[in-house]
Amino acid sequence: MSMLTPQGMGRQYRIKGNKYPRMRRSRRRGRLAVGLVASVAVLGLIGWGTLQLIDVFTGGGDKATAVGPKADCATRATPSASSSAAPVVEPGRITVNVFNATPRSGLAKKTADELKKRGFKIGDVGNATKEYDKKVDGTGILLGPASSLKTSLPVLATQLTTAERRTDAARKGDALDLIIGTGFKDLTSRADADKALAELAAPQPTSTPSNKAC
Repeated sequence: MSMLTPQGMGRQYRIKGNKYPRMRRSRRRGRLAVGLVASVAVLGLIGWGTLQLIDVFTGGGDKATAVGPKADCATRATPSASSSAAPVVEPGRITVNVFNATPRSGLAKKTADELKKRGFKIGDVGNATKEYDKKVDGTGILLGPASSLKTSLPVLATQLTTAERRTDAARKGDALDLIIGTGFKDLTSRADADKALAELAAPQPTSTPSNKAC
């Protein structure tokens, strides 16, 4: 009988010496295991949260590349100096016939002389035909072949910006007519005409796709 066993108790309440220390070790190991698992879980959550923050601020991930400002980077347009418009004809290559459709005399010659100073070639000068004589209420009519609508006619229009533009499909040759109307006072000022001519000659930018990264 052990010295720790009370007398008369026999083996019923015998305390063995190797059980108590063994129980103390099991509790410590359990606590350590729980603490280790909790630590790993916390570290995992912290790492996952950090990756999510990096993903948000750097624009990573499949969703970030599918939407937002970066989605249309490849289709963004940038100005280009090329233009599909027809080339502007120089005044020196344009022949202008000047006709007076008003009762005032001398307007055709005076206007033709000024156009010649501005670089245009002068053709016929005189009174307008019966079709237009005293029948033009505005400042004038600019008349040319159909091919001149986007080439030479806009160039002549810079010299009399308020004039009406007309084309005749049956007209032959490249010459243009300036028919002076009753509302005519003078040609557009030389400075304004030169400015309009320079803008007309400048290439118009067109949009082209840009492949630059955003």
